[in-house]
Amino acid sequence: MALGRNRRKNRFSFLYIGIYRYVCAMNKKMAVEISKSLANPARLQILEWLKAPADHFPPHETVKHFNDGVCVTYIQEKAGLSQSTISTYLTNMEKCELLILTKHGKWSYFKRNEKTLQAFAAYIL
Repeated sequence: MALGRNRRKNRFSFLYIGIYRYVCAMNKKMAVEISKSLANPARLQILEWLKAPADHFPPHETVKHFNDGVCVTYIQEKAGLSQSTISTYLTNMEKCELLILTKHGKWSYFKRNEKTLQAFAAYIL
């Protein structure tokens, strides 16, 4: 029996900066799912808008800030797509951890998950 045959494959990649090693919570499966999500122009555009939400959206009437992200209604209106399509896009982006969902009452807010985006960038570079 060859050595390492029964070993589990490492699920994490490592980012080296100088002499320090950082664990990136990114694996091949997650990178593929993120790539699929980013292959859609509308999803990529949403990520771009959420990078600087104050430049693209008004603050929601109830929270008056962007700390928790942008209301789904505003994203849907700006994208010009149906509510069901935007809901599907945002849910898929949340599942692969590109977005963080926060709820305030009946309102849902999304913001970029910078940690995942940085891990994905480090993984593909």
